[in-house]
Amino acid sequence: MFDALTSYLDSIRARDPAPHSRWEILLYPGVLALGLHRVAHWLYEAKLYFLARLVNHFSRFLTAIDIHPGASIGKNFFIDHGFTVIGETAEIGDNVTIYQCVTLGGTNPANGIPGKRHPTIGDNAIIGSGAQVIGPIVVGNRARIGANAVVTDDVPEGATMIGLKARSTLVPAEEWMREFLPYGTPCEDPCAPSRDGVEKLESELAALRAEIAEMKAALAASAPTPARQPAKRSGTKRG
Repeated sequence: MFDALTSYLDSIRARDPAPHSRWEILLYPGVLALGLHRVAHWLYEAKLYFLARLVNHFSRFLTAIDIHPGASIGKNFFIDHGFTVIGETAEIGDNVTIYQCVTLGGTNPANGIPGKRHPTIGDNAIIGSGAQVIGPIVVGNRARIGANAVVTDDVPEGATMIGLKARSTLVPAEEWMREFLPYGTPCEDPCAPSRDGVEKLESELAALRAEIAEMKAALAASAPTPARQPAKRSGTKRG
């Protein structure tokens, strides 16, 4: 059990550069909320719904994170900062990172049958702050959801999705956005400036400087030469 806890705390430290020790991570609201959710979920599966909800309310009071006792959550789940809502039938895979103010919300079926109404989040997915993932949709493994996106359709595996001005539609990111990683996630090459990109910018800057120098030289050559003024004679005027 101790080894499992140590591994979990180390997984958070790999995604968040802020903590200086594992002890500090133990005070994170996301860690406290997940620990209490494990207890609430065990009670929920034992059909002790009142006790499960009691633990849930206590957790929400302490952490401002609301995880329904029925939600299924895998290992190494990390909520950064908090203020997150996770619904009853949500399913979350392993090594998922969620930033603040995210909602894994559900739909209200017209037929009154609860059923599966919350999203399924694949392994190693990252959900940016303020995102709203609504309905029984599937977010694929290693998917990235941008901040403030409203997701109502499935997100393909490994895709990066960004919202359109708070509308409930999403578009696939362009080629240059596929390396998107939210702050605090493990990164190697994608987080460093691309050498090819830097060299391209330097080349364009040198070309612009040369073009400006040529324009200055052309303007100087085409400028008219000022006429010479006759020299004034010195001395007094004779009458």
